[in-house]
Amino acid sequence: MSLNFDPNGLTLPFGHLIDGERVAAGGAEIPVARPSDGREVGRIHAADADLVDRAVQAAHRAFRTSGWAEADPLERAAVLKRWADLIDARRIEIARIEAATTTRPVEDLVNRDLVRAAGALRYFAEWADKVEGSLLATAAGRTSMVKPEPWGVIASIAPFNFPAINAIWKSAPALAVGNAVVLKPSEMTPCSAVVMAELALEAGLPRGLFNVIQGAGATGSALVRHPLVSKITFTGSSATGARVMADAAETGTKPVTLELGGKSPQLVLKDVRNLDAVALNVANGFLANAGQVCTAGTRLIVPETLHDDLLERVISIANGRRAGPTWQTGNTMPPIISEKQAQRIDAMLAETVSDGAEVMAGGGRDPSQNAGAYYRPTILRGVPEHSIGFRGEFFGPVLSVYTYADEEEGIAMANHPLYGLAASVYTDDAGKALSLPSRIDAGTVWVNAHGRQPDFATPQGGFKGSGFGKEMGRAGLESFLRFKTVWLQHG
Repeated sequence: MSLNFDPNGLTLPFGHLIDGERVAAGGAEIPVARPSDGREVGRIHAADADLVDRAVQAAHRAFRTSGWAEADPLERAAVLKRWADLIDARRIEIARIEAATTTRPVEDLVNRDLVRAAGALRYFAEWADKVEGSLLATAAGRTSMVKPEPWGVIASIAPFNFPAINAIWKSAPALAVGNAVVLKPSEMTPCSAVVMAELALEAGLPRGLFNVIQGAGATGSALVRHPLVSKITFTGSSATGARVMADAAETGTKPVTLELGGKSPQLVLKDVRNLDAVALNVANGFLANAGQVCTAGTRLIVPETLHDDLLERVISIANGRRAGPTWQTGNTMPPIISEKQAQRIDAMLAETVSDGAEVMAGGGRDPSQNAGAYYRPTILRGVPEHSIGFRGEFFGPVLSVYTYADEEEGIAMANHPLYGLAASVYTDDAGKALSLPSRIDAGTVWVNAHGRQPDFATPQGGFKGSGFGKEMGRAGLESFLRFKTVWLQHG
C-alpha cells in the first residue's frame, strides 16, 4: 500500500486539550503553515496566563485526586501499554497529520518516529514497578530510608523537529512514575500532541493528567513561572533555555532539564579503511531531517590525507538527496520548518562566506521546488572561529569541514568552546574507540555512527551551552522523581 496522501483532505486539530476536553479559546492567533508548500492550514489561539492557569490547575487537581500517583505501578504500566497499542493501531492516521504539518516524511513517521514513540511508552511502562528506594545502615533502634516520589506537575516544552516523538519522550517517563504533565508543543507543529493526548485518555489515563496548551514564547514563560509547576523539561535553543532557567529561578528555583543547541563534531581518524561507510554516516549525520536535529553532526574534522577522497564521497551522497513534500514517498530531503527559518539560514550563510568561508557544495535554496522552503545540502570549508558559522547553530543542512595533520590537533578541534551536546568518532582502532570518548567534551559520543540509535535505555543530554540533565533511560526517568529521606527512631 502506498503511503502517499493528499494533505488537503485532512481534518487537523488546532486547539488545546485541558482536563480531557478540547478547548478552542485563547489569546492571539498564530497561523500554522505546512512546511512542504508554505500554505496556511489553520490557526492556533495562544494560551494566555488564564488558560495556562486552567491547564496547570487541572493537572494539579488530577495529581492530587485521581489516585494515579498512589496506584499500583502495574496499573500505570497497563495504561501506558494500552496507549502504545493505540498509537500502533492509528499509526497511518497520526503519520498523515504529522507529515502534513511538520518536516517529517510520512514513510519515516510510519516506519521510525511512531514506532519509537510506542516503543518508548512500553519501555517506561516496564519501569513503573522498578523504581526503588533504599534502606540505609544505621544504629539499632533507628531506620533510615530514601523514598522516591513524583514531583507533581511537570511543564514539558517541546521543539518543532520531532513532535510526535517529543510528545511521548517528555510525558511517558513523567507519567510512569506518577506525575501530571502540561505539554506545550512548538507553535509551528501543534497538531500531533493533541492526538497523542487524546489516545492517552482512550487508554485509561485519568482526565487532567496530560494536558496540551498551544502558544509561543509567552505561553511557555507563563507555564514555567506558574507556582504549581514543580519541574520543567525543555528542548530548544540555548538562548531560550537560558530564559527558561531564569523564569524557573524567579518563581521557586524549580529544577530544569535542558537539551539545547549543538555544533556536534564528526571526527574521522587516519586509520579508517571503509570510506564509503564513513561518508554515508557523515552525510546522514548532517542531512537527517534537513539538518533540523539538535545532535546534527555539522562539523566534519578529517585528516588532510583523507580530505579529498572523503569529501568527494560525502558530496556525491548529498547531491543524491531528493527534495519534495513530506506526504510523497521517495523524497529524501524534507523542507525547512518555515520561511523565517530558511531566511535565518540564508543570513548566517552569507555572513559566514563574507568572513572567508568557501562553499564546496550547495549554498542556497533548492531551485527544483517552487513552494516551501527547501535548502540544498551545503558544505563549507575554511569557516573561521570568529564567524557565526562556527559559533552559531544553522539548524539546516550545512556542514563545515576542517582538516588536521596531527591527531591531537583533531581531538582539540572536536571540543567546541560553547557547545557539548554530542559527537562522533570514526576509527578502526579498538583502543582509540574506547579511549577517545573520554577526551571529547560532549554528553553523547558515538563511535562509527552518528545520531540517536533505536533504543530507549540510552540517556541523552549535553554539556556546557548544550544544557544539562538527561532524557531517556533510567537517568531520564529518575529526573521526574524527587528523593525523600525518612528517619525513624523506634528503639
